[in-house]
Amino acid sequence: MRLIVFFDLPMVTKTEKRAYVQFRRFLLNDGYDMIQWSVYARLLNGNDDHEKHLKRLVDSLPPAGSIRCMTVTEKQFAGIRLLVGMPLFQEKKVPANQMLLF
Repeated sequence: MRLIVFFDLPMVTKTEKRAYVQFRRFLLNDGYDMIQWSVYARLLNGNDDHEKHLKRLVDSLPPAGSIRCMTVTEKQFAGIRLLVGMPLFQEKKVPANQMLLF
């Protein structure tokens, strides 16, 4: 499974910019990869892992903005088609079971 986070945070004041940077740092430190601007995804290993990371995400939310998350299976995630642009390095075709070996 994958947990995908979509967010749109205000960045007008210094406080809002700081909240944005802290939230983005949390995502990167928690194992999320950037798919595109303000869209991050993380590989999950079952429902227990899903609940754990969803709770961590909720505990790290900034005070303002719009943040959504969606859980998809590996098959659904593999069905994503890139319509314009080049795939990122992180999008190299690696099966989920190979990623879970470590």
